[in-house]
Amino acid sequence: MRYLKKRRHLDIDDFEGEDPLTGLANLFDLGLVFIVGLLLMLFSTYHLQDLFSEKSEITIMKKLKNGEIEIITKKARKIKAMRVTKRKAKGKGHRLGVAYKLENGTMVYVPDE
Repeated sequence: MRYLKKRRHLDIDDFEGEDPLTGLANLFDLGLVFIVGLLLMLFSTYHLQDLFSEKSEITIMKKLKNGEIEIITKKARKIKAMRVTKRKAKGKGHRLGVAYKLENGTMVYVPDE
């Protein structure tokens, strides 16, 4: 007989104390978990874990929008960024050797003696 009892209907007044945006906070937490997972996947895909290792040495080369090339090197804890431009170097020096580019694209350096 207890199953045949009349069920009480829920009224809007029962939910007066609850905030309607509580469900949105759960979606925000879910978004944060997704972003962290995406970052971890990108780091493992491009093997960028070495950026956090103190013993690793990494060189990254990237081309900027204006055509300049930026070379980023990391040795131990020191990170250095250099920009390569089309300006010619000036100064005093002496010739070290000759570099040749072969048909297959490889470069060969022959030092002067």
